[in-house]
Formats: sequence, C-alpha cells, structure tokens
Amino acid sequence: MNDQAVNDRLERIAAGWDGAAEGYDAYFVPRFAPWVTAAVQAVEIDDTRSGPVLVPCCGTFPELDALIELFPDREIVGIDLSAEMVRRARLRAGDRPGVTVVEGDASTLDPRWTGNCAAVVSVFGLQQLPRPEHAITSWLAALGPGGVLSVVYWPDVTESDGPFARMDAVVRRHVPAGDSAWEDELVPTLRAQGAVIERDDRPSHPMSHPDAPAFFDAYVRSGPLSALAIARGDTFVAGLRAEFLRGAPQGRWDHRPRARHIVARQSTP
Repeated sequence: MNDQAVNDRLERIAAGWDGAAEGYDAYFVPRFAPWVTAAVQAVEIDDTRSGPVLVPCCGTFPELDALIELFPDREIVGIDLSAEMVRRARLRAGDRPGVTVVEGDASTLDPRWTGNCAAVVSVFGLQQLPRPEHAITSWLAALGPGGVLSVVYWPDVTESDGPFARMDAVVRRHVPAGDSAWEDELVPTLRAQGAVIERDDRPSHPMSHPDAPAFFDAYVRSGPLSALAIARGDTFVAGLRAEFLRGAPQGRWDHRPRARHIVARQSTP
C-alpha cells in the first residue's frame, strides 16, 4: 500500500467514524467493556517509571475511567483520527487534570512520544489501520525501558457462527477480503524490536443484541462498516441488509466473539 493509498484510507476511516461516533458510544462501548477492562488491567507499571499512558485509537475514550483509577497521578493521552470521536472523548475527559485528547493519526505516532511513555493501551483500533504491523512498531517505540504495550484487536476470524461471522460472509460477497497476513507478523515484529511478549491470548466474552436488525443497523451505521456505507450509498446498504436478515435468527442474538490480546514489555538496558 503506497502513501497515497494509506492517506486515502485514513480519510475514509475518519469520515466513517465521524458519523458513527454517537451510535458507537451508545451501542458498542457497553458491549466491548470486558475487553477494555482486560486491556487496562494488564498494564503493570513500576512506580519508578516516568511518562504518560498513551491510548492510540481512543475513540470516545472508554478506557479513561479505568486508567484514572489505576494511575491517578499519571498523565493520560488519547489519540484519534476522527474529529467527532475526539470531541466526545474530550467531553468524557471533562476538566480532569492530566488528561489530554489529541486529534491525529495514531498509526504513526509523533516523534515527541518516542521512548517517553510508560504504557500504550489500545482496544479495537489496530485492525482498522492501513498497516497494523507498522502501527504496533510505532507504539512500541513510544515506550521507555520497561514500558508496557497492551493491545486488544479483532482478528480476521472472531467466531465460526454468530452475527460477526454472518456479517463478514455477507460483506465478502461484495467486497474482497483484506490481506490478514499482518496478524502473523505482529509478535515477530515486536520481538525483532527487542520486546518481551508477556501475553498473547484470545479472550472471549458474551455479547448480546436485541435482534438481527438491531445488530445490522448498529454495525453499519455506528460501527466498522460506516465508511463502506458512506462510500456505497443507501441502495447498497439496503441490499446488504436484506441479505443479512434472510435466514438470520429471530429475537435476541447471543454470541461469544474472540479478540486477540497482546501484552509486550519494552526491553531494558
């Protein structure tokens, strides 16, 4: 992917999430809470380590309260590409001291963070980025010696059956699947940069939706398909919805999607 393609994709991502931010906060943030908690609780920082906790792809900043509880005296900085996500994140932060939200590209961090952070925490942002293996290298580089990286993301396969699997199958009839080879490169890339892998597991938690139509509408209008919906238009979305609902379960839909959680520690001299 060349630089222009990367920039174009980042623009589409930002525009999609600008329109989805309110619905995402209401629908998905509560459902994703167990994974957010796991990502934050995995961060163990020695009190002698200085530097902020950085949260790339912070979205509306659901990690914030848990981070403040764990690290009340440490600077916490959220970064997100979407202006509307940043606006809502700043509302969540309020006037709490030591908390900052920055609008910007979280896939390549500003050099001012390099080697200066105590921790980097990111939940469900990595898989959206154009070059995830490059992003995770940038996040690791932000850590000072002994700093901790805790990243949770949705892998290419999250479940064999359920609304996520059904949505993926329906979308793939119209949009080619992306290259998921980067997933296999994450841990080797971190190790090559000197990181120690402390955890690499697949946490699964129960999730439920009122029914198939509610899930579809949230996923497309307030979730990861928002950019595609904008690009393809209402006619495409209506057709996709009809395909998704054809044969879908009736009533409440329960499932247990599986994410991937990687915890790595920056090497010490």
